[in-house]
Amino acid sequence: MAEYDYDVLVIGAGPGGYVAAIRAAQLGLKVACVENRETLGGTCLNVGCIPSKALLHGSELFDEAANGTLAKFGVKLGSVELDLPQMQAEKALAVKELTGGIAFLFKKNKVTWLKGKAKFTALHTVEIAGETVTARDIVIATGSSVTPLPGVMVDNAAGRIVDSTGALALDEVPSHLVVIGGGVIGLELGSVWRRLGAKVTVVEFLDQLLPGMDGEVRKESAKLFKKQGMELRLSTKVTGAQLKLNGAKADGVQLALEPSAGGAVETLDASHVLVSIGRRPNTDGLGLDAIGITPNKRGQIETASDFHTAVEGVWAIGDVIPGPMLAHKAEDEGLAVAENIAGETGIVNHDVIPSVVYTMPEIAGVGLTEEQAKERGEIKVGKFPMMANSRAKTNREGDGFVKVIADAKTDRVLGVWIIASLAGTMIAEAALAMEFGATSEDIALTCHAHPTHAEALKEAAMAVRGKPIHI
Repeated sequence: MAEYDYDVLVIGAGPGGYVAAIRAAQLGLKVACVENRETLGGTCLNVGCIPSKALLHGSELFDEAANGTLAKFGVKLGSVELDLPQMQAEKALAVKELTGGIAFLFKKNKVTWLKGKAKFTALHTVEIAGETVTARDIVIATGSSVTPLPGVMVDNAAGRIVDSTGALALDEVPSHLVVIGGGVIGLELGSVWRRLGAKVTVVEFLDQLLPGMDGEVRKESAKLFKKQGMELRLSTKVTGAQLKLNGAKADGVQLALEPSAGGAVETLDASHVLVSIGRRPNTDGLGLDAIGITPNKRGQIETASDFHTAVEGVWAIGDVIPGPMLAHKAEDEGLAVAENIAGETGIVNHDVIPSVVYTMPEIAGVGLTEEQAKERGEIKVGKFPMMANSRAKTNREGDGFVKVIADAKTDRVLGVWIIASLAGTMIAEAALAMEFGATSEDIALTCHAHPTHAEALKEAAMAVRGKPIHI
């Protein structure tokens, strides 16, 4: 009789968890994955990355039709109407197809799906829906959830004060959406509803949007969002929210605002409010105390570089450990942890993790910001505006730029930052170049197809040495 029920038990079926489970099974291990949702894929596939991109794409198509962009290119449609239920239905179909695809992959790779919530009761032992399950190695991949804002109670069912999940499921276009938080999620969802006709106000505690990104990118992004019609209230905090009642039904929200540094309180009326101030690790209810794991002050589980915790046979990946809360980071960690458990060598280079904001234009970066790079030593910076890129100009997508940051002595690329309609795709080349230790000259001397948006990266790399061609 086997000592354990499974070789590997993965808790959580988000991008990190399901990838870890599949790779462990591919490596010949007996694997089970615990997931409490009715579908696999975690927050990302169910109520995050995927449905938001469906709405972003749909809203971009509507905006192009409604604001005259298509007409400018000779596509005349006449009157344009929004069918929001159909847009939501298409979003739901994409989610269904992708979550169903993971269920198929589990069956294909003989990964057992254990439905329920897992709680440690002892080393190598968890309880799931009243049943005890044992495993030699257990991977915690429980992801993260929305950080609450004191004084602002989220109620997705009521639909007036919502988090990111609720903002994806609104059944009407807000007349005035106030987004609390100027980070990635708030700006993406704010962009969706602005394009569909909402007035959008973004309230951000800091003096710039997009904390953690390159300073020049943050400033340029603010200009572009203002140009698109968003109102930005920076250095401002929300201290309370009160529903505005029409009889027994709420038909709006009144927010209390004040300067971040303190000062006079003012009110701001909205039809809907999106609370998007960040996310926190899902470690509550796991019974970590039963196995001697104590999360750090941020609620994260500390691990070694191979993702092993301080406890024998327990590993952790994704949003529950330190680092950026990104699906692709979790996926890479899922691959690596499975390989390490199987006795192979799994490594993630956390210095080369790209990040993308899927607004229009997109905003992407990888590696160090200019500010971070300067702190480490002498650098050279090359920039190239998208308005000078032939394909972007032809498509009337001239907003943004590409910035390449390189070490002044070695010319090695330290960071790349892009604002462009295809920035999320373009950043992959930069990440690959940095993974191989490329210099700016390596990128500059690599032939790029013409006419493509990617040529802007080549030109920015040439600009590091002061010798771009097209500016």
